[in-house]
Amino acid sequence: MRPIFITGIGTGVGKTVTAAIITEALQADYWKPVQTGLEEGTDANTIQTLLSNTNSRVFDEVYRLHLPASPHIAAKEENVVIDTDKILARYQQLQKDSDLMIVEGAGGLLVPLNDDEFILHLAKKLNAKVILVSRNYLGSINHSLLTAAVCKQHNIDVIGWMFNDQFQGYEEDIVRWSGYPKIGSVQQAGTVSRSFVAEQAAAVRSSLQALL
Repeated sequence: MRPIFITGIGTGVGKTVTAAIITEALQADYWKPVQTGLEEGTDANTIQTLLSNTNSRVFDEVYRLHLPASPHIAAKEENVVIDTDKILARYQQLQKDSDLMIVEGAGGLLVPLNDDEFILHLAKKLNAKVILVSRNYLGSINHSLLTAAVCKQHNIDVIGWMFNDQFQGYEEDIVRWSGYPKIGSVQQAGTVSRSFVAEQAAAVRSSLQALL
């Protein structure tokens, strides 16, 4: 099965929690090929603590970069060039033993990986279906619709939207204007725990499976 790529309308919009929910819902494997900012731990470590099922595996990153910055900047700080062919080769190895891979990107679709390629190029190179993560805040309609426009411009295969946070009733407007369906909305939680992720995964499982 083609991988599912999790991307967002920006940074800090809930991609990792959404990735945990989708991974748990489908009992898939998880992989974040490029991780920047190691001081507070990695997204892979976070995912590992949030999964309840025993089928999912969390794979190591291809690039682990210390600076919490855009991948191309963090890579330059360490005299590294992010090579998407290297990431693709690693995916081809991993997928031989994986029924379904959830791949988490960094930031949004136009986050640079190197001087020539962006996150969207990695999603396309992996031949992935994409889930868009939108957080409800002032300005999120614009950011969401710009993200949708980029997907259409580049013929990206979008499964649908995952929404989170509670601000105003933007979700149905974004669905209508973008033309992409809603998979689900993540409920607010004081603490994101393993039980919370399992509960949210159960809530979106049927709608997610219907769209795959």
